[in-house]
Amino acid sequence: MIPVVTPAEMRAIDAAAPEPVAVLIERAGAAVARAALAMMGGAYGRRVIVIAGPGNNGADGRAAGARLERRGVRVQLVDADVAGGRSLPSCDLVIDAAYGTGFRDEWHPPDIGAAPVLAVDIPSGVDGMTGEVTGKVLAADRTVTFAALKPGLLFGRGAELSGDVEIADIGLDVSAVVTQVMEDSDVAAWFPRRPRAAHKWMTAVWVVAGSPGMAGAAALATRGAQRAGAGYVRQSSPGVEPTTASAPEAVGFALPALGWADEVIANADRFSSMVVGPGMGREPTTMREICRLVAGCPLPTVVDGDGLVALCREGSGAESLAGRVQPATVLTPHDGEYLRLTGAPVGPDRLAAARGAARAAGCTILLKGPTTIVTDRTGEALLVTSGDARLATAGSGDVLSGVIAALLARGMRPLEAAASAAHLHGRAAGLGSPQGLVAGDVAEYLPAALHVMLAKPRD
Repeated sequence: MIPVVTPAEMRAIDAAAPEPVAVLIERAGAAVARAALAMMGGAYGRRVIVIAGPGNNGADGRAAGARLERRGVRVQLVDADVAGGRSLPSCDLVIDAAYGTGFRDEWHPPDIGAAPVLAVDIPSGVDGMTGEVTGKVLAADRTVTFAALKPGLLFGRGAELSGDVEIADIGLDVSAVVTQVMEDSDVAAWFPRRPRAAHKWMTAVWVVAGSPGMAGAAALATRGAQRAGAGYVRQSSPGVEPTTASAPEAVGFALPALGWADEVIANADRFSSMVVGPGMGREPTTMREICRLVAGCPLPTVVDGDGLVALCREGSGAESLAGRVQPATVLTPHDGEYLRLTGAPVGPDRLAAARGAARAAGCTILLKGPTTIVTDRTGEALLVTSGDARLATAGSGDVLSGVIAALLARGMRPLEAAASAAHLHGRAAGLGSPQGLVAGDVAEYLPAALHVMLAKPRD
């Protein structure tokens, strides 16, 4: 996993470092200088402008400039406080070391023409916590950040303005971080291998989803579970005649239109996890039954789509969920569903929003977005960046709910199952065409994506 630290956490890590600040600055400057030389293809005849601010960020830039000068690069230092509005001379590279992660003001960068930009720690003007921007920012082609990623490089406009991000090790201890970005190796390390004597019921999933006119949601959740390794999937749509034509390996199971929650709970003993909610509709009786099932289900349960709407109707604020969802429940809201669940918008600090909801509800929250956040009541957070705009298609969330349920059924704890599923989901979409990909395609790419991850050597 890749560590992520907030600006406040980074200040504490800096303060606890055994080396003096001057040593850390020299190490940071060396990392920036190496990146600069790589971007320019060498030192000979190159010209670099370093925009340096008053703090440690500026000191890092000056240290990089001094190293580049020793390599023969012509370096011009420009004071960030007087650079605004100026037109800088042409050069081969601009090093943006004006302001770091703690900057909260508005910066007016100079006109640099078409020169490429290397940002130090974070592009100046990007909020290190949220990625929000006030005013203008020099969009970086590359950013060298130190010790760990910062949230501002992953969220908001910061993710778009940072270019390729490199983490430089300058000797700081980040072993105690509670926020990390998922990698393929994490899924491989957590994914339980099937025992030799495995049978289908060991990883059985029950999908309670769909309604008249919304059979596709149930089929996609079912397919996601199957393709992510569930040995047996039962599919039920209350009040609808069972059909599994779109997922023939599943087993249809009839449920009555009314009072079905008790029947599901009574027959859940052979299953290892459950999905409830996708495409179930919003009839009051359905909403009530979903809430009864979520509150009483003895299995780890993924709640998505109309299941989240049902929980919203039971009260306002995430605190109202406490006691009505089990600790092993995974809620998967997008921003609109988060607003209905909690009574407040996500806001710019997405990490704080997700953590607050998970603590209040007492379960795992997967907050969907370009950077997906998975967190639980402990405050530990796993971030997923593997997906892209290909997942912005109807039904992709239904597939994801099935994938989470499959990994729960295989024995992963909810936090790891949800984060691994989101990472796998993104990797599967990445195997498809940039255009025209639909949710069913994502489900079909899941085995190939999983194979690639599991084939890599485990740490």
